[in-house]
Amino acid sequence: MLLLGPSGIGKSECALELVTRGHRLVADDVVRIVRDAAGCLTGRAPLLIRHYVEIRGLGLLSVPELFGADAVRDETQIGLVCRLERWREDAEYERVGIDRPTEPILGVDVPALLLPLRPAGSMATLVEVGVRDLLRRRAGSNAARTLDERVRGAGGAV
Repeated sequence: MLLLGPSGIGKSECALELVTRGHRLVADDVVRIVRDAAGCLTGRAPLLIRHYVEIRGLGLLSVPELFGADAVRDETQIGLVCRLERWREDAEYERVGIDRPTEPILGVDVPALLLPLRPAGSMATLVEVGVRDLLRRRAGSNAARTLDERVRGAGGAV
């Protein structure tokens, strides 16, 4: 999963929260992405800054020193883009999610989520659930489509 968004939105804090939940960090701030012959995207950090994260108020932190060697990976495939933005009252955010939009990266359309940041919201939880939902969809289960079919079959009666 690739976290994107403007500077200061909370990407590093979100990544750190995911690490505390057992997920692994690949890169903070700079991600090198390569596309292989099969069209798979792999992300990695430049060697110089690999496994470090910068948190405003704390500074630079070594993730493996704080959380152990299992808290990091050198590289991973990118299967989902989570774009973080500040909540905008006038924005149209996905409410049903039958089909996922995609975002092109190096000519590969990657499923993408636009996640609005709201006060006291947990971006790590939303990102984690987004990844879980993507994995369920890849396995053939689409909760939004299932509910849509159920409602249509009931003639719209709830």
